[in-house]
Amino acid sequence: MITEIAQIDIKPGMEAEFEAGVQKAVPIFERAKGSKGVALERSAEKPQRYRLFVNWDTLENHTVDFRGSPDFQEWRKLVGHCFASPPEVEHVTNVVRKSWGK
Repeated sequence: MITEIAQIDIKPGMEAEFEAGVQKAVPIFERAKGSKGVALERSAEKPQRYRLFVNWDTLENHTVDFRGSPDFQEWRKLVGHCFASPPEVEHVTNVVRKSWGK
């Protein structure tokens, strides 16, 4: 499993529009080959900064299959106009994970 982490800075005043666009895009990610889930988180310190987390079966499911698909263009139509700068994207694998049951 690969997790894509996209750090996305949004133009001032476009936060609600961006969040709505990501919500509309959930079905796009849901039907993407190898996609296992998506989450959007907003920075408390920098409210115009978001991190999008997408779980993929393989790196190529994101970099080849999704980015080469018409759905990637649809995703960008929904949210791209909100970007203050191009997103910074990296891919990670889980090394340690533990939740506390408190």
